[in-house]
Amino acid sequence: MRPDTIDPITLSTVWNSFQSMGREMRYVIDRTAQNYLIAQLHDMAAGIWDAQARTIAVPEGPTSMFLSQQFSVEYILDKFGDDLHPGDVIICNDPYKGYCNHLPDWGFFRPIFYEDELVFVALTRGHQMDTGGAFPGGYFPNGYDIHAEGLMIPPTKIYDRGRERTDVLELIWNNVRWPAGVKIDNYALMAALQVCDNRIVTLLDKYGVPTVKEAVEEMLDRMEANVRAQLSEVPDGTYYGESATDDDGTVLDELVWVRCAATIKGDELILDFSESDAQRPGFVNCVYSSTYSRAVAGSFLYFDPAYSEFHNEGSMRPITVIAPEGSVCNAQYPATVGGSPVNVGTQVLEATVSALSNAMPDKAIAGWGRRRGHYIAGIDPRTGERYVQTTTDADGGSGAVWGYDGFEGAMGMSGLGSIQRGSVEEIEIRFPWRAVRYHYVPDMSGAGRWRGGSGMLWEVENVGGDVGVATGSSDGDLTQPPGAVGGEDGPLSRMYLRSGDEVIPARTHRMVQVKSGEILGKVSGGGGGVGDPAERDPEKVLEDVMNEWVTPEHARKVYKVAIDAETMEVDQEQTRLLRSATAAESDKTDD
Repeated sequence: MRPDTIDPITLSTVWNSFQSMGREMRYVIDRTAQNYLIAQLHDMAAGIWDAQARTIAVPEGPTSMFLSQQFSVEYILDKFGDDLHPGDVIICNDPYKGYCNHLPDWGFFRPIFYEDELVFVALTRGHQMDTGGAFPGGYFPNGYDIHAEGLMIPPTKIYDRGRERTDVLELIWNNVRWPAGVKIDNYALMAALQVCDNRIVTLLDKYGVPTVKEAVEEMLDRMEANVRAQLSEVPDGTYYGESATDDDGTVLDELVWVRCAATIKGDELILDFSESDAQRPGFVNCVYSSTYSRAVAGSFLYFDPAYSEFHNEGSMRPITVIAPEGSVCNAQYPATVGGSPVNVGTQVLEATVSALSNAMPDKAIAGWGRRRGHYIAGIDPRTGERYVQTTTDADGGSGAVWGYDGFEGAMGMSGLGSIQRGSVEEIEIRFPWRAVRYHYVPDMSGAGRWRGGSGMLWEVENVGGDVGVATGSSDGDLTQPPGAVGGEDGPLSRMYLRSGDEVIPARTHRMVQVKSGEILGKVSGGGGGVGDPAERDPEKVLEDVMNEWVTPEHARKVYKVAIDAETMEVDQEQTRLLRSATAAESDKTDD
């Protein structure tokens, strides 16, 4: 480190400036994008890399979109070499020729120059409302190969020295179903890059290139030292975790497993996914860059939260991610990957977290409620226009962590809360669907000393024409988010259609037809618990019962807490007897 060569005020200013630039890029996109996924659900990311493709600032966003983008930036720098200039913008969404995630997540890269020197590269990435392919929007199961999933764009210049390559953009937009909306979102993502360019130039004007570069080196070295110091406090050893998704959408009802062996040796961490299942015929496969992102994100959760916004290339130096080619965690072309952010991507994160919870039980984290998304494509009778609709509203809450209950209403572990729930009113305005019921459900969270966030009941009525529903962005009919250190797994979920008095089960990773007037419903499990449920504070259990997170019957059966129904107080004697009997049975089982 360089304490004698750069003063702390300058270092702090430069460091926080990069973080602010990332947040400002997100704000620009928020205020100017138009599609529901980006503008309302915030399914986007932004970050900054240097001219050596090192990660400088990645303040917030879905884990799969940007934590591995040093690979993309390095690929772009190698491909274009000296043919990068001020004003260039490059687009890329190809998982195989560009190290991206899945096809709907389009990335926009801008090389940033100062006095003719390439100094940084800015990235914005957003989930487009359509990317072509066999079904609108994405996440549809059983595509023949990745070409069926949509338009694949290798790193391609769309601005060359500040001049738009309109012919290239029109070629791209001609291959999506809503070109006008996608065009607006693309310009929003590119506008944010221009803002970042302006801010970096201003920073360099103030401090000069040598000082900013020196601050960057210090930023990287300090985060590396910070992470190494924390790893060195963990006992050496190999710790295991695993997680499964319901199936791959092609071979139905056959679980797909991700297995992680986390080895800590001194101040280094190896996350090895070699024992995971082989590459699948269906759409749940992860490419290596996506697996890397989730694994690194999972490990970051165990480091000091005071530094959570400041992770950079230095934080990643002590971490090695292994995923053999041809596995479900490192799929090879032309494997389909459309469902990977939700299915297998989430499992990579869960398996990592489970392994590290075994290594650091005092920081244990349970899995979040499984994703319960969908894509609906049809005709809006109010306008006669085609539409595609997706939402995150049905997801259960987050998993518990050691010392804290799960967060109610958090959405999707793969996004770590950066992707948010939508607005009932917004959905009803934009799409021909009417909300019928939307509320929490008692006893739909993983029990524990600290319980998971609650599950949801969500029902909407189709007030438009008959539609197709792709349930690819959902999981949890057959598999559960794992609890930790004795906490229960999050509950199973279910989905159904209601037509009059008839209730018809529907499943994840399928194509479902919903007729006009029918109701699409979901009961979603919440997050997993942490710690033995019989060790939960009885007064907290009483509070849960009074708030209707837990029923009195569940409190007695699972938490071993007896509650007097008339006085709504804990029956201390009955609770003591219940917990004594549980402890005695546990001792007997151990013997």
